[in-house]
Amino acid sequence: MVYIVGWVLLMVAAFYLLLWRPQQRRMAQVRQLQDTLETGDEVLTTSGIYARITKLTETDADLEIAPGTVIRVARGAIGQKTSPEPEATESE
Repeated sequence: MVYIVGWVLLMVAAFYLLLWRPQQRRMAQVRQLQDTLETGDEVLTTSGIYARITKLTETDADLEIAPGTVIRVARGAIGQKTSPEPEATESE
């Protein structure tokens, strides 16, 4: 009986350490990212689209993916901020 209780406690502890804590950490990172988003930020969506934020609301964002091409996505679809690419200069 004591062995069974010990194994159950061990399984609960393993579940907590291997699944629950990392998920909570990821959720905190997503919340932090969502709080720091601003118009003009360069972002990468969770589907792999690089874009610049042109408009933000509480639930969605307008992203410019090419000059004059704007798409609307859910705010949660923004996966990370990226640094803007440096302008390419032609060498003479």
